[in-house]
Amino acid sequence: MLNERKKIPAEAVELYSQFIHGEISRRAFADGVKRFAVAGLTATAIVDALMPNYALGQQVRKDDERIRASYETVPSPNGHGYIRGYFARPDSANSRDENPAKLPGVIVVHENRGLNPHTEDVARRFALANFMAFAPDALTSVGGYPGDDYKGGLLFGKLDGAKRTQDFIAAARWLKARPDCTGKVAATGFCFGGGMANTLSVMLGGELAAAARFYGGAPKAEDVPKIKGAILIHHGGLDKALSVA
Repeated sequence: MLNERKKIPAEAVELYSQFIHGEISRRAFADGVKRFAVAGLTATAIVDALMPNYALGQQVRKDDERIRASYETVPSPNGHGYIRGYFARPDSANSRDENPAKLPGVIVVHENRGLNPHTEDVARRFALANFMAFAPDALTSVGGYPGDDYKGGLLFGKLDGAKRTQDFIAAARWLKARPDCTGKVAATGFCFGGGMANTLSVMLGGELAAAARFYGGAPKAEDVPKIKGAILIHHGGLDKALSVA
């Protein structure tokens, strides 16, 4: 276990950021971390602390009986043709009543590596909060999330950016149009996903009720008036790569 008194050097965190964004190779990351090893904090301990542990971070099990989840494929004629995603609702939404209560929707957008287990877990958390959540996988057209964040990042870089955006627009409109949705849909996301939440708020205008971004690129100043929904912004004070509008 990592000695809690030893902090991960900021330079090592920046190195991880370069690695996970595809700027350096896995080997370069591992070799670079060795420079920051100090007494009581080995290179292996630093790598273990920086790499995500999705099993450890999971809050809602995939087989949790309080939710109903499935993988759904949505047409995206202006994008890559279709996009697949993870759809989660509270079990109570599967009522056999003729007119079950409708739920508001949330589009949950992953980072620049595909629909990993963490993003699916976030969708399940929304389901437990009485939302219907859809977490699309931007990597659908290239085979989907490969089970490895680094490999996912490499695949992500091969996507057509404009078509990728259209895929998420199609996903948001699919969720909004569902007969069991109230018609109110919000977007949230992390890193790339935060930027996509901003993009959706601009491109969908009044169709999107709200967006809560966790970092991610800001919209252009001239596009801000197009945003009609509520916006909640989360940024890291030491994140040098991002600017806040």
